[in-house]
Order: sequence, then C-alpha cells, then structure tokens
Amino acid sequence: MSSKVSIMAKNELVVALVLSLSLFGFTSAGDPDILTDFVVPPNVNISNIDGNFFTFTGMRSILGSNPPTAFTVTKASAKEFPALEGQSVSFAVLQFPASSVNPPHTHPRGSELLFLIYGSLQVGFVDTTNKLFTQTLQAGDMFIFPKGLVHFQYNFNQTDSAVAVSAFGSASAGLVSVPVAVFETNIDDGILAKSFNTNVTTIQALKAGLAPPPTKP
Repeated sequence: MSSKVSIMAKNELVVALVLSLSLFGFTSAGDPDILTDFVVPPNVNISNIDGNFFTFTGMRSILGSNPPTAFTVTKASAKEFPALEGQSVSFAVLQFPASSVNPPHTHPRGSELLFLIYGSLQVGFVDTTNKLFTQTLQAGDMFIFPKGLVHFQYNFNQTDSAVAVSAFGSASAGLVSVPVAVFETNIDDGILAKSFNTNVTTIQALKAGLAPPPTKP
C-alpha cells in the first residue's frame, strides 16, 4: 500500500494539483473584491515583494511521503499562504488512512470542490431542508459541497488509503467542526441533554469519548 501511494504522490498528485488550480475560477466568489492587484500584509515591505511571496512550498512534504496513520489535512489558506488574501481561493490536500473519517463540519465562507485522486470515499452533505445527499466517489470523481452546509467524507475501505484535493471559494473558508462545536465549547450539559432528548450522563459520556486520551508520564 505504501509503495502505491508513493507512486501516486509523485505522479497523479502533481496532475491533481494542476487540475484543482484550474478549478479555482469555478469556486471563487466568496470574498469581497479588492482594489489592488494583490494584498500585502502590513509587516511586509512591498518594495521587497518578489516571486517568493506568491510561492507556497508547504505541499512538498506530501510528495513521496508515507501515508499518515490518522486523517490529515494540509492547507494552503490565507493563514498559511498570505498571498491568497483577497484572491477568493484556497486549497487543501486530504489524506485518509483506511477506515478514517473527516467528521461532519462546515465551511461558512466558501464552497468546496473535492477531487478524489486515489482510493474511494463516501461523501455527503445536508441541505437547509435536512435532506441528505450522498455519493460514493472513485478516483477521478469530483463532488461539490455548497458553502455553509454540513458535510463529511469517509474512507470506508478497510485496507487502503485515499487522497483527495479540495479547492475552496474563499482565501479563508473557515472550519466549524460539528462534534467540537457541540460538545467541546462548554455548552451546558443540561441544554445539550434537552436538545438531544437524552440525559446528562449520556452527554458526558459523549464528551469523554471525544476527549483525547491522557498522555503517559
């Protein structure tokens, strides 16, 4: 499995990056227009701007690397790549070990166009009428997650990994994880128990399950 992913990373991922970049025009519409060619952070002297400012090297470590042991996202948003500020685009590489999931979440400021380049994924989103739309993707398939809607991705394969790339219609699409927002933000246990029509003991058990295991001394 590792050798197959390495070959994919050196060849197909490069093609995927180029293709996803070409899709930015389709997804860009989330950020306000800017009145300059590009935006330079206040701490950068504009007279010193060169090609390095417009270059992001944070994806290099993915190429040829061994697959991760947990679901991993490598992002190129305005936070990691300041040249994206004002450009209404950002990018991410999603690596899914066997049987891993990207839990339900939303991107409040941008749509997401996912391109699966290796493996298979079950994906889906829920619209504002609470209708669920799902699909099983194979390598080469694309799926659009509309802006602000709850969605997920799941690698149901028990033995093989999956890799996808996503283009976002915002330089800072944002991320709201549903499990974290509900159970890890100090909302009162009584309120959650009433909201989910259960009891406080169940809510506390769910919270305990989400908490990371204690570190060994």
